[in-house]
Amino acid sequence: MDTSVSPRTVTGRIDVHPRGFGFLTVQAPGAQEVLSAFIPPPDLNPLFAGDIVTGTVTAGADGRWSASGLSLVERPRTRVYGEVVSRKGALFLRIDREVGNADWVLDAGTTRVQHGDAVVASIADGKVVLLYKLEPGADRSLERIIARHGLHKDFSPEALEDARRARQVPHEVGSRRDLRDVPTVTVDAPSTRDIDDAISVLPAGPDGALRLLVSIADVGEAVKEGTALDVEARERATSVYMAGRVLPMLPESLSADWLSLVPGAERRCLTVELRIDPQGRVTAADVYESVIRSWARLNYDEVAAFLDRGEVSEAMAPVRDVMPWFRLAAARLAVARGARGGMEFARDEARFTFNEATGEVSGLVSEQPTSAHGMIERFMVAANEAIATWMLARGLPGVFRVHEQPDPQRVADLNAFAEHSGFAAGFGRELTPLALASFDRQIVGAAAEPALRSVLRRSLGPSRYTVKPGPHFGLAAPLYLHFTSPIRRYADLAVHRTLKGYLNGRRDYLDEDPKVESLAVHINGRARAANRAESDRHHVLEARWLAGHVGREFPARVVRVRPFGLIAQIDGMLVEGVLPAEGLPGGPFRPDARELSLVGKERTFTVGMPVNVKVASTDESLGRVELALVS
Repeated sequence: MDTSVSPRTVTGRIDVHPRGFGFLTVQAPGAQEVLSAFIPPPDLNPLFAGDIVTGTVTAGADGRWSASGLSLVERPRTRVYGEVVSRKGALFLRIDREVGNADWVLDAGTTRVQHGDAVVASIADGKVVLLYKLEPGADRSLERIIARHGLHKDFSPEALEDARRARQVPHEVGSRRDLRDVPTVTVDAPSTRDIDDAISVLPAGPDGALRLLVSIADVGEAVKEGTALDVEARERATSVYMAGRVLPMLPESLSADWLSLVPGAERRCLTVELRIDPQGRVTAADVYESVIRSWARLNYDEVAAFLDRGEVSEAMAPVRDVMPWFRLAAARLAVARGARGGMEFARDEARFTFNEATGEVSGLVSEQPTSAHGMIERFMVAANEAIATWMLARGLPGVFRVHEQPDPQRVADLNAFAEHSGFAAGFGRELTPLALASFDRQIVGAAAEPALRSVLRRSLGPSRYTVKPGPHFGLAAPLYLHFTSPIRRYADLAVHRTLKGYLNGRRDYLDEDPKVESLAVHINGRARAANRAESDRHHVLEARWLAGHVGREFPARVVRVRPFGLIAQIDGMLVEGVLPAEGLPGGPFRPDARELSLVGKERTFTVGMPVNVKVASTDESLGRVELALVS
């Protein structure tokens, strides 16, 4: 973005800092650089995070921008969380400090509230009007996050009635392909309730080619376009998985029951059948409506036990004869995918455990991906790629998943990151999928692999939905979309509807349909909100759990550099905390131009650097863990 003209009038989005000030963030269309202009507290008082405003930005002598004369253009936010403050007989709402920096007069209506109550209120015509008061003992931090990111907890009576009617339609075969006698399994975590994908395999014939069948719950048959249920699912766009709470895209009567591919039950599906030759190439794909019956519900650990050690669990007994063919299909796809490059997307995850009696956090467990996670990922990626290619060949509009190749500056940052982490990358000016794969392979099994992967993914940038087909760099896929999870992602449901329409004779499609692109933009926004909510919830629980570990020392690794200090991830726990710059020895510090290093007079801290830290303090309301450096 050209910053040579000052002052000037711009339109941008408000970001709020919990310390009371804010920033006006502006990004020109197609530009990489983002202008961020400081907003002092008084000017921020009438605004909320996410507001679209116009204002004047001015560059100071130090090159930093400031904003003034702000005028509201649009307010996407409709709800806020806050806590009641009573002052001189009047009621005010202390807004979530990530959303607003001022206390607003609260219109409580006929609801009796008192100082300290937590409430959710609506924003209408510049007023804050109480919607409901939280019950005593409610998880305030969870309600704060739900309101902060505009998430939806409950379904309307009309949507629930649509769900009830959908359950009246039996799972009949009719004109569908009958796969009930084909050995079919699902592989999920034991806690999974919305099971939307199942797999089958047909052994290799004389030519050595086998057939992999990926069957996905036919959500489009139950959720009709334009109904109240569909409107709400589209608005949510995705299920949100926060520790201790799931906000599903569809009511649980459908997502966890009627549509879920539970063992022994007949279910309508869309099936993609892939022919995989001995070289691991998918040489043909067929798509059709089907009815399946899951023969076994397997979990990742027992499938990994078979893949790694040949162990057959009791649940696996009905399908033990086909399990070696699943292993072969996964091996073939792995060889073909390895030849083209890219990175593995299965990753370590931190999972909180809860006391069943009290609901309090009782521990934090780091879960590592197994060979079974790798197998299912390869099957789902292959299915998604095949559907993308199948649709493009027929000129069908799709909600494609695109991931751009990183620009030369990002490649330079990755090279620096690798060097700082003790690894040689040698990417050159252009990062290729094979070069990415070689680096990905280097860090497998490293002590700091989780931290390294988090930095790597951040450096590569996000993927996005669009009607314009293009490659997915991280997967080294020429074309890619999401087809395999329509119970929890609206993008997949949109793809299902297009497929079903085509399979049933519809031919009046426009490729790169502007309505589909508009849907993709909406889904991108809701997916970002869901990701932020999941992250905020995780940070809150980190702070809650580590409050009992203040003073404890841990090995960690720097994963980000910020003007205010370092973000470090504790090894083996996937927990991040802040090392404030003012507490670091050898300062004062400033970040370098790309925020890869924090540079001081006596020493420099870089992304990837190992450090020893101790927990200094925690703030659950802000989801903040503050660390201190240990010599």
